[in-house]
Amino acid sequence: MQKNDQPLYTRSFLLLCTSFALFGASFNMIIPELPAYLSSLGGAEYKGLIIALFTLTAGISRPFSGKLADTIGRVPIIIFGAVVCILCSLIYPVLTTVSGFLLLRLLHGFSTGFTPTAITAYVADIVSEKRRGEAMGIIGISINLGSSIGPFVGSYIAVYESLNLMFYVSSGIALLSMLLLLNMKETLAQKQAFHPRLLLLKRNEIFDSGSIIPAIACGLIYLGFGAIITITPDQSVHLGMVNKGAFFTSFTLCSILSRLVAGRLSDIYGRVVAIRISAVMLAIAFVLMGMSQSPTWLLASSGLVGFSLGVGIPALFAWTIDRSEIEHRGKAMATLYIGLEVAIGSGALLGAAIYDNNFANFSTTFNVIAVFPLIALLFLWKETDVVLAD
Repeated sequence: MQKNDQPLYTRSFLLLCTSFALFGASFNMIIPELPAYLSSLGGAEYKGLIIALFTLTAGISRPFSGKLADTIGRVPIIIFGAVVCILCSLIYPVLTTVSGFLLLRLLHGFSTGFTPTAITAYVADIVSEKRRGEAMGIIGISINLGSSIGPFVGSYIAVYESLNLMFYVSSGIALLSMLLLLNMKETLAQKQAFHPRLLLLKRNEIFDSGSIIPAIACGLIYLGFGAIITITPDQSVHLGMVNKGAFFTSFTLCSILSRLVAGRLSDIYGRVVAIRISAVMLAIAFVLMGMSQSPTWLLASSGLVGFSLGVGIPALFAWTIDRSEIEHRGKAMATLYIGLEVAIGSGALLGAAIYDNNFANFSTTFNVIAVFPLIALLFLWKETDVVLAD
């Protein structure tokens, strides 16, 4: 049981934040260059699968990572996800066919299927209930910080050095994120040794019933992000931006800013209030992205998207923990992440289908995805905060 007066910025929390930032930098730094890389391999028509395949395995693996985090421990699951990042980034330069690339994207998804589930469960274990929303905001800042710097650095390396070096640097950063946590103290009180039978899921082990509503809301809010990361590299080039990673940097820095400014918003006014505010802002931001006529406009609107998500996502994470039982926190976070991954994958496919490699379709694509946060707003219309005491 947590004490509500315990400090937030402990050594364990700071190590988790640093590791999560490096983890985010590792797999995000290659994203801006992947559409062009796939096109160079002869697979331009498969751009939508770059994100969709990644999120497919991430989503499928969530029930397993949630169960394992609640049985064998948080730390082994965090480490496993980092190892996947290390190996996949090393293999990208070797698999130079379209089918090989797509297979690797499928495998790479296991990294985010495991590490974030266990890290957020670990954070929930070590922070007080009264600062849970703030803590989720800070841990989100961490991965967003890595995600903001990573794409810019990755594109710089790809442009001025080589794609292969970009992949190797990505692998090295993932290795560093893992090394930071090797001596972390496990927070799961009653651990089990791993056994293959733990991979056999019962029906009630796939989803946490109390987390389904937050997962649906998260999916509706995050669907547009899948479309964004699929088509904005092309939109950036179309508008004359040399470094395609600049878009992601603007997006993520503004997300970090909102978490600093509104990190405790849900702790003070409630989780659902913060999520509703986020949904309205996000719908407006998507429409503005579709209207972008210059790099400056695109960067500003992408920043608004990041700011909007930075308001809502920590609240969704904290709301999920509020509604879960302490012994099922891994499963609860896995359920939320399933909603997120399904949304990102679906958004990638939807965005690629509407865009259809035609620059004239940017506005239509963003107008369509702007509808989904508004659906989330309606979905949450009668919802209220439910806090379960530890």
